Amino acid sequence: MHISYLLLGSNIGNSHEQLLAAKKNIATFIGDITASSSMYSTAAWGNTDQADFLNQILLIETDLAASKLLRSILIIEKNMGRVRTMKNAPRIIDIDILFFNNDIIQAKKLTIPHPEIQNRKFVLTPLAELSPNFVHPSLKKTINQLLIECKDPLNVQKI
Repeated sequence: MHISYLLLGSNIGNSHEQLLAAKKNIATFIGDITASSSMYSTAAWGNTDQADFLNQILLIETDLAASKLLRSILIIEKNMGRVRTMKNAPRIIDIDILFFNNDIIQAKKLTIPHPEIQNRKFVLTPLAELSPNFVHPSLKKTINQLLIECKDPLNVQKI
């Protein structure tokens, strides 16, 4: 059994409903959701000329290896209507693998831990809600430490 942290995000349509649908799909096709953070609203990061995002972190248990987890996530996103256009574009659903056990994976299509965790408050804030003392396997700092050090100026608001 593997433990993984997933980040859900949406800023097209009814984002609250999109996150709920994604959670249902994850529970059906990937594994058990053992914990979930509150939902948080944040201005778009990177490409700021778009609607605010709704984000949530899930802690899951899965039998899937990391590469199969990624494939399953991409299928869920596609089935929910995600169309990939450009980087940081608006999206109906986005599901990112943040951590997978304490593994460090550098593959062509998969990098774990997610390389931008420490730079994004919209990731760190809900992560700190769930697992403030979890130690980032590469950076060797807790989520709380990373949140305190994060320079991201965007406001992250619990809804």
